Amino acid sequence: MLEDVPDPTAGPGEVLIRLRASALNHLDVWIRKGLPSVPKPRILGADGAGIVEALGEGVEGFELGDRVVINPGVEAANGSIHVIGEHGDGTNAELIAVPATNVHPIPGGLSFEEAAAFPLVFETAYRMLVTRARLEPGEWVLLWGIGSGVSTAGLAIAKALGARTIVTSSSDAKLARATALGADVTVNHATGDVKAAVKEATDGRGADIVVDHVGEATWRTSLDVAAREGRIAVCGATSGPNPPAALHRVWWKQLTILGSTMGTRADFAGAYALIADGRARPVVDEVFPLDEIRAAHARLEAGEQLGKVVLAIP
Repeated sequence: MLEDVPDPTAGPGEVLIRLRASALNHLDVWIRKGLPSVPKPRILGADGAGIVEALGEGVEGFELGDRVVINPGVEAANGSIHVIGEHGDGTNAELIAVPATNVHPIPGGLSFEEAAAFPLVFETAYRMLVTRARLEPGEWVLLWGIGSGVSTAGLAIAKALGARTIVTSSSDAKLARATALGADVTVNHATGDVKAAVKEATDGRGADIVVDHVGEATWRTSLDVAAREGRIAVCGATSGPNPPAALHRVWWKQLTILGSTMGTRADFAGAYALIADGRARPVVDEVFPLDEIRAAHARLEAGEQLGKVVLAIP
């Protein structure tokens, strides 16, 4: 059910955006379910794209009607990241006021829906792969659960930067789509053998980088398939946060475990540049009208998507 609330206004240094599209993230599901310490009620939504409606005092470089996309990570003076839709009202709405430093022209001729689909997951995946794991061309990257937004973005970024990719899913249809998107190797983690697939693809060496956002269900295999001196980048734990540690694997293989969450302005700029240059493109799974947000959440929570579930805002 939609509700009417007072329209926001653009304060000093802010841009008021009339939103045309907003993408969902698992963050929205967690907040809806009562993520600890998040005040409620809350307008959800971290990702959004639309047109400039008004400019606050001191804002330059934009014109009314400009097509823009929002960087959802607002950097505080102490270096912490305030996420739109988590620490304040979000983009599942007609209007939002955000700092001008977080507003950018829509790159690469993307539609509003495509533009809304990339910021949070591309920024997150770029930080994991490039800033934290220091991805090099030719390296092998294992991406768990290719249906997720982070893994889909990670695939696009890895391929754009010359890496080789192994992706998993429990859906053969999603794996076929991943192949069309450029994945080098695919494996069904429900019916196949991920360890064997990684070993065969890498001539027994293992994956240089493992992108793990699943947690308990995948962690032991992530440790097993990582190459000696490999890197495992972790940004979430959708199956549970307390996997078996298997510490002997970490020291014996001299692994590096990299925690990563969201990203900085520099991370967003890196991901934005790949899209603006046409080297990477976001994947839209399905678009729902804003008033069908319950169905959109149900699709995301059931894991039926490949890429981003997006809300179209009239």
